[in-house]
Amino acid sequence: MTNNTGERALRPVKTQVKISGCHQSDTGTAAWLAVRSYLDSARKHGINAFDAIRRAFTGNLWMPPIAQPV
Repeated sequence: MTNNTGERALRPVKTQVKISGCHQSDTGTAAWLAVRSYLDSARKHGINAFDAIRRAFTGNLWMPPIAQPV
């Protein structure tokens, strides 16, 4: 087990590839990864997946805060 967040984010991708063998298309892969990235980022900021998806579909897209220069 590792605490590396990058490795934890990739674990579901590797599991999906093991189960299905691969994604069907590059477009499908890109879309799936975009959704995964959005949900992972929302979760890291305290937004649960259901709320993030609901907000995306209702036009109130959640966006991570922009870091201000020091």
